[in-house]
Amino acid sequence: MIKIYKQNFLKPIITIAITVLYCSCSEPKSNDSLIFTKLTCNYKENPTAIEDQHPLFSWQLDSEEFNKSQSAFHILVASSKEKLNEEDADKWNSGKILKSTSSFVKYNGEPLEALHTYYWKVLIWDEDENLSKWSSIQQFNMGLIDIKNWGSSAWITLNEDKRTSPHQYREYKTGKMSKPTAVKGFAASYFRNEIDVTKEIESAKAYICGLGYYELYLNGNKVGDHVLDPAPSNYDKQAYYVDYDLTDILEPGTNALGIILGNGFYGQNISWKNDPESEKDLSYGPPAVKLLIKVTYTDGQEAEFYTDETWKESTGPIVFNNIYGGDTYDARHEINGWNTVGFNDKDWSNPKIATPELKTISAQQIPAIKKLKELEPKEVFKGADGEWIVDFGQNIAGWVKLNVQEKEGQLIEVTTTEALLTDGSDIFQGATGGGANGMPQIYEYICKSSEPESWEPKFSYHGFRYAKVKGVSSKPNADMIKAVLVATDINETGSFTSSDELFNKMHSISKWTIVDNLHGIPEDCPHREKCGWLGDSHAFAEYALYNYDMHDFYNKYMEDIRTQMRPTKGHNNPDIKFQVPTMIAPGKRTSTYAKIDWGVATMYLPWYSYRYYGDETIVKEYYEEMKELTNFYLSFKDENGIMQDGMGDWCPPLWDRRLNPSAMETDPIISANAYFYDVLGIMETFAKMNDDVAFAAQMKEEKEALKNAFNKAYLKNIPNTEHKWYQSQTATVQALQFGMVPENDIEKVVNGLAHNITEVKGGHHATGIHGNRYIYTVLNKYGKEDLAYEILTTPEFPSQTYVMNSGFTTWPERQFEWEKMEGPTNSLNHPMHSGFAAYFYESLGGIKSSKDKPGYKEFIVDPKFPKTVTHTAVSVPTPYGNIDSKWSLEDGTFIMQLNVPFNTTALLPLNENQRNSLSINGTDWKKFHQETTTENQVRLGSGDYQISYKR
Repeated sequence: MIKIYKQNFLKPIITIAITVLYCSCSEPKSNDSLIFTKLTCNYKENPTAIEDQHPLFSWQLDSEEFNKSQSAFHILVASSKEKLNEEDADKWNSGKILKSTSSFVKYNGEPLEALHTYYWKVLIWDEDENLSKWSSIQQFNMGLIDIKNWGSSAWITLNEDKRTSPHQYREYKTGKMSKPTAVKGFAASYFRNEIDVTKEIESAKAYICGLGYYELYLNGNKVGDHVLDPAPSNYDKQAYYVDYDLTDILEPGTNALGIILGNGFYGQNISWKNDPESEKDLSYGPPAVKLLIKVTYTDGQEAEFYTDETWKESTGPIVFNNIYGGDTYDARHEINGWNTVGFNDKDWSNPKIATPELKTISAQQIPAIKKLKELEPKEVFKGADGEWIVDFGQNIAGWVKLNVQEKEGQLIEVTTTEALLTDGSDIFQGATGGGANGMPQIYEYICKSSEPESWEPKFSYHGFRYAKVKGVSSKPNADMIKAVLVATDINETGSFTSSDELFNKMHSISKWTIVDNLHGIPEDCPHREKCGWLGDSHAFAEYALYNYDMHDFYNKYMEDIRTQMRPTKGHNNPDIKFQVPTMIAPGKRTSTYAKIDWGVATMYLPWYSYRYYGDETIVKEYYEEMKELTNFYLSFKDENGIMQDGMGDWCPPLWDRRLNPSAMETDPIISANAYFYDVLGIMETFAKMNDDVAFAAQMKEEKEALKNAFNKAYLKNIPNTEHKWYQSQTATVQALQFGMVPENDIEKVVNGLAHNITEVKGGHHATGIHGNRYIYTVLNKYGKEDLAYEILTTPEFPSQTYVMNSGFTTWPERQFEWEKMEGPTNSLNHPMHSGFAAYFYESLGGIKSSKDKPGYKEFIVDPKFPKTVTHTAVSVPTPYGNIDSKWSLEDGTFIMQLNVPFNTTALLPLNENQRNSLSINGTDWKKFHQETTTENQVRLGSGDYQISYKR
């Protein structure tokens, strides 16, 4: 039987072929129980700006029946809804494709044109060859794709800085400076223009790219609900535009357009300028913006409106803005009506046309940054100096929102911090790092009158829980001040809860710490640095993937890593230069080349995306970069087969790289080589996926050689015991997690790890970010569930519970004994420490995707838990729908409710106890025996199950 028919066949042949496919042998039956529940293109529902010629289609279904799966599918794509049928589909008629694939199906039709809208639908055959109905009609819009499609739109930038407010200056002082200096940075720009819409509108679309943060206005109203747009990037190579539908808000006749443009990371020319790793400021130049509006009238004619030298410019009330220092708003300089029709702009100048050094402008595919939540004060009290301090009760990233009534010219200053002094008498600014980047986190508002006034910032965000408020005449309350959570609006798709409230709280803190650090990139912290450190990004990636839709986010961040790469000499072969990422991406604050344990994010992020989504396009897209980086790290191999490179197991208990470096018990070389061993296996898989037979063979060989070298060098007997280990908790955990331990030594090594935790460390972990990610999962895997629980929940330092009992609502960067300090130094909001919480899903929930069929096409269900936990519920997002699992212990019986999504299979490993008492939906498990089910494993197709066995 012919399986696939492409569009280049003549239409009559297509029609005959489809008829043969549908009618051969016997008339297919319809299965009305097959219901499409979600359809996506490029993993988004009805996306508005696709920019590749091979978009990816995915669909989810539901059925009331058991063991339902897909055996084939048929996709139609057309240039109009009218043509979206089997005879007329003019872009792609796939015909019947005999595949079970229902996610990331690549478009294989006619070329797609920029700025066009296309329509698609799909039907499927189930495992019994029964047909579903056609799905509902979906659509996707193509973006600008090519720079030529921007037409006459020009980059405009401020021509003349007319700021006169004395508040345009801030003090700048790093810890290395003896006294502060006055700085002001680039001015915020106000641009305006009026356009005439001459006919009835069929559609109108705006495309805007800011080099720096922008806000777009139409007739006095802000367009959309985005803030801090667009996402940061390596602006000399890549920038992102955002599209807005103006169809319903563009009015017939004259319309006024307005743009406010701030510095963002593009024009950040103040902080870090005295950083020893940077010889100059980190800006790319004065901010610039480009706008194009395309209008189609009902008569078919089109019109374009765009930024050019005829626009008008001014400065305004935002007299200072810096992504680290904050915004200053002098309301006395407000320009009433500046973005409305008829405003008199005769005193405004014309902007300068800019020519920024920029190679690519692409449509922003990740969710926008938005205002996600408002928090009211939990407590308000006076500090030692008599000024008001507001506690919002939660460490967040964002800004404050003010409603005040003071006299004209009154300066209201809000200093945001994460912590108080240990004695609670004042705010403590050491955690937010003003001494490092040169500016404390301060918002300033200058009143324009004695009437009520409202304000919130536009072009900066801070990490804070507390706000010290100066310049107000009454005690702050919820009417005067609120905290606003501002972050990338990623969709929370997973969930976890358990009988243990400590675990539930850890889960909440872990999520807060991640959300606070997503602002277009995965940050290390939302205040002092705001940098995308590669090591931090892979440390929490798997936990993030269990909870959130990170598909587009990690695709975008891989582009940041790629565009950050630069030529770097090999270690043992300095005559060869490799393209290598830096420790930080994106931006000009790069640090050094990426050491192994940080740089492996380049391989891990595609690997995790492939494992959790089953999308191999990210692997194909970045394969050559990953291959070259692997070869670069192999150039560090010494005569013993060990790579001599590594950053280290960052931030173990009491560690300070200057004051207490020995607290990092794991030699950085050891932990880096453990990671590299795992990555060699990943690269072997990737090489096979890319038909790179020679490199796959090399990776297999290198992996085996490194395993032998690693065990020879680092596997040691623990004196006076029968145990073995790798000389630290972290190295031992990594070796067990990555399969480096010789089979005959596994029990001895597990016992060696437990021995160190209990006998040497008194029931505590000694791990930094590398070991802490896996230690609880590893202990659970090897029958030490209660020990994992003990070290997580002991109230004594160090433990996660100790941190929670110290009052933190996000995970701090360092593991210190906080009560012994003046204030908690270093960041108190570092997501690299959230990685351990993947344990809640992969161990307590027991849900993991199989390696053979990634993206949860096939997944393992095997909860392992301590005796203190009596129930757990998880929901795990997959391309097929959520896996929902809820288990409890009732009178010695384990009972689980499990939902297996359509077109997937669950694997339940069996031990002897389970084999003797397991029942599924009230029936002995052997009744569910399928061809591939064995005595050690049950396979379950789609459906809802109750699974029980005696413990």
